[in-house]
Amino acid sequence: MKGYDYYKPDTIEEAMKMMSTLDGAEYIAGGTDVMVLIKKKALSPQNLISLRNISELSYIDTDNGLRIGSGVTHSRISESDFIKRHYSALFDAVSNIGSVQVRNVGTVGGNICNAAPSADTLCPFLVFDAVVLIAGQKGEYQLAIDDFLLGPNRVALAKGEIVKGINLPALGANSGSAYIKHTRRKAMELPIVGIAARIDIDAKGHPNDWKEAFRRIDDISDMLRLLEKERFVCNDARIAMGVVAPRPIRAKKAESALQGKVISEGLLDEIGRIAASESQPRDTLRGEAWYRREMVHVLTKRAVLMALERMIHADSSNNPKTS
Repeated sequence: MKGYDYYKPDTIEEAMKMMSTLDGAEYIAGGTDVMVLIKKKALSPQNLISLRNISELSYIDTDNGLRIGSGVTHSRISESDFIKRHYSALFDAVSNIGSVQVRNVGTVGGNICNAAPSADTLCPFLVFDAVVLIAGQKGEYQLAIDDFLLGPNRVALAKGEIVKGINLPALGANSGSAYIKHTRRKAMELPIVGIAARIDIDAKGHPNDWKEAFRRIDDISDMLRLLEKERFVCNDARIAMGVVAPRPIRAKKAESALQGKVISEGLLDEIGRIAASESQPRDTLRGEAWYRREMVHVLTKRAVLMALERMIHADSSNNPKTS
């Protein structure tokens, strides 16, 4: 492995100045992606600029939504009760990334900047309409996560720019989310398919304590029948798919088919089929295209059901329920 010099700046400004003056420089945060590329000789930097000492990248702010610094580790996110309760899909994602050791050093900024089709946090960020905060030589600016992702391992960052954080809007009381990582084994595995869903229910015209009736229902089919009977309508929905296209994508046709409709089992099966038709999988060693497409159908329905359950149990100590 080729040698390199290692720098540890204390501020974003210092890091960007180093990047502009050092030859062959690359940023490194947790290093779980960069070091793999170096060992594979896919990356040969002359200089590595560490972002780990920069305190302004290590914040979690829960006022009026959620703001996460790019230097926050996956473990730290998974330890947040606020994220577990209100942004469950993100909790699902970070709780199943790699090993404990990887989660302890890997950062959320590194995960989105690597922009792998299998990156677990990207589907949740897509369903939460996340905005990426970017620091550059001319100041800070924001970019929607959907515009930030350009393709496999490609993001909309100019040379020297740094992702400072990710901002997620506040969610309503009748909102729930889930992320399902479909793998061959339970731990330390990349997803064959990843599906995230967020659903908001219009509860106007229903009693304020309407969730209490649903909490007494154990069978998911009974819950769906009651939702249909009481004419609960999907006010808004987001569905995102990973490992079925060159980059994680939204299933926008499936979202449109769900929005404004009365929730029912038949409707969820339909949006699963629509999402599958929007996917663009290919054959790989980890899964054939036909199988991935079929799993999109199955897991989209399952993720929406999990999101509905979590919305109903939002004030319960066992939220989120896991699959």
